[in-house]
Amino acid sequence: MDISKIILLSGISALGGVVIGYLLNQLLALKQKNSIEIKAKQALLDAKTEAQKTLDEAKNKADQILEGAKREEKDSMAQVRRLEERVIKREEQLDKEEKEVDGERNLLREKIEFLNKKKEDIDAIELKKKDELEKVSGLTEDEAKGQLIKIVEKKHEEDLMTRMQKLEIMGRDEIEKKAKDILATAIQRLASSTASELTTSTVSIPSDDIKGKIIGKEGRNIRALERATGTEIIVDDTPESIVISSFDPVRRQIAKIALEGLILDGRIQPARIEEMAEKARAEVEKTIKQKGEAAAYETGVLDMDPRLLSILGRLYFRTSYGQNVLQHSIEATHLAGMLAAELGADVQVAKKGALMHDIGKAMDHEIQGTHVDIGRRILEKFNIDEKIIKAMQAHHEEYPFETIESIIVQAADAISSARPGARRDSLENYVKRLEDLEKIANSFTGVEKSYAIQAGREIRVFVTPEKVSDLEAKRMAREVADKIEQDLKYPGEIKVTVIRENRVIEFAR
Repeated sequence: MDISKIILLSGISALGGVVIGYLLNQLLALKQKNSIEIKAKQALLDAKTEAQKTLDEAKNKADQILEGAKREEKDSMAQVRRLEERVIKREEQLDKEEKEVDGERNLLREKIEFLNKKKEDIDAIELKKKDELEKVSGLTEDEAKGQLIKIVEKKHEEDLMTRMQKLEIMGRDEIEKKAKDILATAIQRLASSTASELTTSTVSIPSDDIKGKIIGKEGRNIRALERATGTEIIVDDTPESIVISSFDPVRRQIAKIALEGLILDGRIQPARIEEMAEKARAEVEKTIKQKGEAAAYETGVLDMDPRLLSILGRLYFRTSYGQNVLQHSIEATHLAGMLAAELGADVQVAKKGALMHDIGKAMDHEIQGTHVDIGRRILEKFNIDEKIIKAMQAHHEEYPFETIESIIVQAADAISSARPGARRDSLENYVKRLEDLEKIANSFTGVEKSYAIQAGREIRVFVTPEKVSDLEAKRMAREVADKIEQDLKYPGEIKVTVIRENRVIEFAR
């Protein structure tokens, strides 16, 4: 019985515990729910507050923008009103001026009408007087004038003829004297030396033993040097010297520099020869640039394009009838400047025209046209003033003398080239024949380069092996010889040598 009570009490206690736990859980859930709702309401309240704040800020900004726009509109309207007032005032001023102009125009019209009327009255009076005089004299105006002139001429004929002859003689003598004085003054002020160019250069060597190295085994070194420079190397019995022969001064200078470098270096073999020849070409190009700049500085022509001066410097290695063309151009420039100053012409235009008058000779013979036309194209390419072009283009009278500076340049060119000892015709003819030889050889397809040597007795033609076969090389030699026979006149015979060489180069690394 006690155990049953105990069990019953335990069950009641357990049931009560369950009921109490359930109630506690419900109470906790209700509390948690209330806490979430409170948080949600608080968040909603915060969001509304933030939204209201943002709305207020946006409204304030909108009010500020609107206020600024109103101010700008007000300023713009004020500016427009000011402009309108200025325009109205300007229109009123123009109307006033127009009325004044109209008044002056009317006044002038009235004066013109008055003067025209007076002129008509005067013409009528003169015509009336003329008619009365003709009636009295029985002669017309032209007849009276003719008779009067005849009487005066007859009376003073001898005096008039004597006076005219005297004035003519005095004027001619004065002009000739003035011209001679100007030319003599210019020539005396430019007292420069003259020296004709040669076609050979001499290179000194330290000993005759070096000649063997220059010749090389079976002559391969000297052939490589001749091919690389386009010159003829003469190793004769002259002690301690080697002669370089070529009609082209540029080639001679390249060969001389390359040979001197090889002698100093001591390593004389084909590959080194080609390397030295390339270095010599670069050095000659540098020299050409320096010579052009020096010529411009010496003559006082300092505002020319540097590229144009580089072309001008090439004239240092050009000759005309044995006279150095750059030196001739410098002399002509000095003379033209002095003549222009004496005659009151444009000194700078005359000097620039004289300095550039032979610039066309700086180009190779592959360029078609006379040196005057080539020079014109060069100057036009560099946008040189048309006055300078007109001054230089007429020095051989291929173009008309359009300005006084063109006449001055022609006179300066003639003075510089005509001085005793300045030129030699025979050398120029010889050089022209060599140039014609190379021009004929270069006209054939596949020719890489050609050199006229042995004073024009031999032409060496180097062809591109990929374009010309051995059989075609033989045929080309015959064709070149035939064309030379047809186109040129020369004494003796000319040897044509066509060289086709395959060279393969590899590097071991």
